[in-house]
Amino acid sequence: MELPRDLPRGPNDLTRRQRLLLVFLAGITSLVLVYTGVYYWGMAALEGRPRTPFQALNTVIETLTTTGFGADSPWDTPWMNLFVAFMQVSGVVMGFVTLRVLVIPLFERTPLNLDDRLTPKHDHVVLAEYRRDTEVLLDELEVLGVDYVLVESDEDEAVRLSDDGYQAINGDPETREDLDRASIGKASVLITDSGGETASVVLTALEANEDLRVVSFTESTRRKTALAEVGVDRSVAPHALIGQRLAEKATTPVSVPGDADEDVAIREILVRRGSPLHGVLVGESPLAEHPELTLVAGWFDGELRVPPSPDDRLTPNTVLVVAGPESEIEAAASEVAGVRRPHGRPHSQVVVAGLGEGGRAAVDALPEDADVTTVDQAADSGADVVGDVTEPEVLEAADIGEATALVVTVDDDATTLLTVAMARSLSDGVEILVRVTDEEKASPAFRAGADYVLSVQRVSARLVASEVHGERVMDPVSQIRLVRADGERFAGRRVEGCGNPDAGWTVVGVARDDEVLTDEGTTVEADDEVFVAGSDHAMQDFERTGE
Repeated sequence: MELPRDLPRGPNDLTRRQRLLLVFLAGITSLVLVYTGVYYWGMAALEGRPRTPFQALNTVIETLTTTGFGADSPWDTPWMNLFVAFMQVSGVVMGFVTLRVLVIPLFERTPLNLDDRLTPKHDHVVLAEYRRDTEVLLDELEVLGVDYVLVESDEDEAVRLSDDGYQAINGDPETREDLDRASIGKASVLITDSGGETASVVLTALEANEDLRVVSFTESTRRKTALAEVGVDRSVAPHALIGQRLAEKATTPVSVPGDADEDVAIREILVRRGSPLHGVLVGESPLAEHPELTLVAGWFDGELRVPPSPDDRLTPNTVLVVAGPESEIEAAASEVAGVRRPHGRPHSQVVVAGLGEGGRAAVDALPEDADVTTVDQAADSGADVVGDVTEPEVLEAADIGEATALVVTVDDDATTLLTVAMARSLSDGVEILVRVTDEEKASPAFRAGADYVLSVQRVSARLVASEVHGERVMDPVSQIRLVRADGERFAGRRVEGCGNPDAGWTVVGVARDDEVLTDEGTTVEADDEVFVAGSDHAMQDFERTGE
């Protein structure tokens, strides 16, 4: 007779865990029987109180499970007391072993339903995959109070994010059932970063909710037309966007739109080597003393300080972030000899390192009259100079010594940092504008000699935030954020006293009756809107707590 195929044929067919369980059960049974026999003999021979085998078994089990000793305690003889004490200790050890062998593995094998961790959803954002630094984006949404569900196809990653407190589930965003688990029918926005599966994801989602606003990340701007055909409202190519911004010198003013005659702007002013400001304290600089300008932040040796301390000393390559009326910033910067503003004049000779999506976008965004030299390692890239951009002879062939700006958009962050350091060693005066993939590489890029750095992770997160949160985030790719806030909480206080230096944010202006007031002596009224500026982290805390 042949055994069914799904049954074990003998001990050798058992799994390791099955064999362990059999050994464990056999061991416990043997131990209980031995203890029962010893106790049965001891009670009769030593204590003079005979017990039946079943009474002895019951007392042994009570002792091992620490539930009591029945009516047999106390014992008179030392040997019986020692034996019962030994049974108690072995019972505790047996309990721990049982947890490890039976109970814990049982719960570990219980399927985890991440859906049970989701809060009720309505008018929320559904994220169908996200292929960048997920935590950066989810932190941004949570700080802004945007409700969301992330549908993550990688089960381990979904569990990790859910364990960390994020609203994430495991599923296939191309499947209607999994999108329904994310309450796609009640969502207002779909953000998808699904690569080649984007069209399938979008069409499935729109079938469930035709009113969705759809934002798609894409690696190439060439896909925008096709994605629009399937229902994507906005396609974003982060690498191309950053390349464009770097080409525009990444210092375009952050303006607050309105009917006022003059906007509030944030500008960066770079202190160059040889500047008379070298060694001057921040509090004694002409910019700090200007009544209508506010020093929002400063980059000192790659470290962002918001706001800078009056006792901070200006050194070459310090970048000061100034807020106020644009005309006042222009006038003040013009009075400061030896200070070159990155946005102050068009670059006449620009080197673009890396001719991928970002590099080509940078070239397209540069003025027509700019002398542009492109560098790429690929021979078929069409670059003016072909070679490794980290090699000095390649940069020299691109005439880095005469260039006014270097835009670095190579794909690898390690190569980016080495390129920056090499370029800085070859040219003290070139302005270096850099794209990094990992947000953590921004500070090292500054230390290597970059003048401005944008992170793909941070820019992508900021773009999502701006899409789902409207005008509260004025500029999605700025490292310093400018947001609107109600003036009621600041009412009766002067602008110069409204900021919170310890928290890293400051009030830079007031909107009142279609007029923007930036004088530090202006008193805020309850009906005003105030403009608050600070770093990413500081503004996240401000929007969440108001502090």
